[in-house]
Amino acid sequence: MTQPPIAPRIPVVHRLHGIERIDDYDWMRDPEAAREILLAERRHYAAETAHLAPFQRVLAAKMAGRTPETESSVSWRHGAFVYYTQIETGREFGDFCRKRDASDGGSVLLNLDELAAAGYVELGVREVSPCGRFLAYSVDTSGDEVYELRFRDLDAGVDLPDRVAGTYYTGAWSADSSSFFYTAVDECYRPYEVRRHVLGGDEAVVLTEPDRRFEVTIEATRSGAYITITAANRDTTEVWLIPAATPEAEPRSVRGRTPQVEYRVDHDATNDRLVVTTDDGWPEFRVDHELVTPDPAERVYRTDCFAGYIVVSLRRGGEPLLRVVPMDGTEPWEIHPETTAGRIALVHNHDYDTTEILIETGSYSEPTRWSTVNLATRERTVLKTAETTGYDPADYVSERHWAPAPDGVMIPVTVVRRRDVPLDGTAPCLLYGYGAYEAVFDFTWEAPLSVLLDEGVIFAHAHIRGGGELGRGWWQTGRLARKPTTFSDHVAVAAWLEDKVTAIATRGLSAGGLLMAAVYGKRPWAAVIAEVPFVDVVTTMLDDTIPLTVNEWEEWGDPREPQDFASMLAYSPYDNIPDTDTPLLVTGAVNDPRVLVREPAKWVAKLRAHGANVLFRVEVEDGGHTGPSGRYAHLDYEAEIYAFILQALQQ
Repeated sequence: MTQPPIAPRIPVVHRLHGIERIDDYDWMRDPEAAREILLAERRHYAAETAHLAPFQRVLAAKMAGRTPETESSVSWRHGAFVYYTQIETGREFGDFCRKRDASDGGSVLLNLDELAAAGYVELGVREVSPCGRFLAYSVDTSGDEVYELRFRDLDAGVDLPDRVAGTYYTGAWSADSSSFFYTAVDECYRPYEVRRHVLGGDEAVVLTEPDRRFEVTIEATRSGAYITITAANRDTTEVWLIPAATPEAEPRSVRGRTPQVEYRVDHDATNDRLVVTTDDGWPEFRVDHELVTPDPAERVYRTDCFAGYIVVSLRRGGEPLLRVVPMDGTEPWEIHPETTAGRIALVHNHDYDTTEILIETGSYSEPTRWSTVNLATRERTVLKTAETTGYDPADYVSERHWAPAPDGVMIPVTVVRRRDVPLDGTAPCLLYGYGAYEAVFDFTWEAPLSVLLDEGVIFAHAHIRGGGELGRGWWQTGRLARKPTTFSDHVAVAAWLEDKVTAIATRGLSAGGLLMAAVYGKRPWAAVIAEVPFVDVVTTMLDDTIPLTVNEWEEWGDPREPQDFASMLAYSPYDNIPDTDTPLLVTGAVNDPRVLVREPAKWVAKLRAHGANVLFRVEVEDGGHTGPSGRYAHLDYEAEIYAFILQALQQ
């Protein structure tokens, strides 16, 4: 065993609301000052896990062996072309391609491996122009989620000289393909402004959002008639429209902005009307259309308009489904996942004038399947199932269970296991949780999880309050002053599992990392894995100069207010260090803009000072919020995490 790095203690006193907090590691706010200790932490992590390296390689090889070396996505139509992605043997990232028809051999539009010269790349925007000649795409090559916007002439196969730095996600073309709308970020990484770039020409500011609680996004309606701009915080939105045919026009607000009222719009081109989804007067959202009847048992997420049909994406009883509403007034009907604890979603539906939609289904145990559904005949045709090697879905099962919380509320739990590994107290378990932002994590088959299951581990996903699996109310009871409900729910699910498994490790990322930190020490875990954890809750939410502070006050609270300060301080992991020697693995990344690396670094240093058994896997070069990019790099990362988990579960 090597000696862990010991960070210097330089006390700084924070005073607020009559309370003093002493922070010995505030100096880590300076990235340069913290660099040496971060490098030392990475070396210590490597030394302490060196004995696991052979096992990590075995796991990574098994994961890689579960998927073909060469694979291609389902294809989708957009205008005159069919688009798809493909990846070949030995490649990390792959290509974005298109062809005119089945007889066409296809052409590569974008080679992501060429863009990843330094080993890391993520795409932010990838939008083909209406005329089909130009591609707007944006790249992040470090992990900081600030993108450079570029434009490619697809006929010539070369990039145009136009480049725009400091952009973010989402974008849309004008109808004549001459200009592109995009979002720009401010000094706090907030997408605050919509701009229009004319190819080969000037930039124009379209809209600036002055309220720092709001972020802006852009989308073209499927009909092609409008560009929509949405400003949103956690519970309020405003939407503007710009006719795509007149990109210089001033944005027109659809319904203005009312506090705690959200709405989204799509365009029914058949009747030339807007279809609005809103929570105005209906907490779980309704569709403002005479053909769509609201149901209090359903959480509506969005509507998608096609010629003659509205498709509503919603959840009922925690399960996702699609409702097809014919605009001729005939009876609506529903499309469900094929499996228990499954998922269903619309994907790659770019054309409005169609009666055929593309859907994606699957589960933790069923590989992803893409199907077309004919809206007129209801016929469902499977186009493609994700290829796997050495994996038979019949050998695995996904189940929905319910665990009681301390207040009597039943918490949904998805349990995934091999059929020959019963839930009877003879096998260990990995428990996953998140529980924030009304986020819903629908269930996707992944090779790493299948390998973990083959090691005889049961996987359980706790759908705790603070998330959105059971709707808006489920989120409301796990946010702000009620945030501790999220943590007690997770511990309650572990208690429900206790006599059904031999040992429990638990894992969560970002807000899920906060969850891990909050429950660390709350019960005898076999191990805790806190990935990029948000742990210095009070200090971070007092600093409005960093990303994700001002616009997160509606989620966590504003500690400048005494009541919020008290409730946040009571659970902030950095301010409440437990007395436990449970094995803890923490991750972080220097380039992460969402959870700055100083948070996990400070927490690890303070835990070490209290004698905790902790390792810190920190990305000190390229790498972002969710770890390394690239398919093999991702598998190697998962193999590291799972080797740590399996070692702990077997002890």
